[in-house]
Amino acid sequence: MGKEGTYISKEIMEKKIQFFTEGVKFIIREKSKIRSWVKQTIECEGYEQGNLNIVLCNDQYLQGLNRKYLKSKLLTDILAFNFSENKRDIDGDIYISVDRVKENALLFKQTMKEELNRVIIHGVLHLMGYNDHKEEEVVIMRKKEDFYLAEIRKK
Repeated sequence: MGKEGTYISKEIMEKKIQFFTEGVKFIIREKSKIRSWVKQTIECEGYEQGNLNIVLCNDQYLQGLNRKYLKSKLLTDILAFNFSENKRDIDGDIYISVDRVKENALLFKQTMKEELNRVIIHGVLHLMGYNDHKEEEVVIMRKKEDFYLAEIRKK
């Protein structure tokens, strides 16, 4: 019970990593493994895991979000929205285009699973404040991605 007899639900207090789909039929396998890996990544970087939603969608849906919120008409594989009120908490939504992930997996000769993991961790890194607008930022981002991808392969 909270103050003055109000009940605080355990669900509200529990921080979760959840998976959703929007406009696509796609099943993420090994959700527990991914949750554990993402949580480990967040902690390794010195952050606290909050509520994180990973939403798999199609190009059209993601492009609509990109146009609406970032005023860009470009196709992208991922958008990350940070809702954290505290710089040390990771709370947000990560939208991932399954269409882009499939195409990039073929382009970069990766498995769909590997490319999806890369994009998931890329979004998590964005929520931590890492960017990829400048060349030196891209280099840092890629090193972080590669490091954490090696970690999930060990699991």
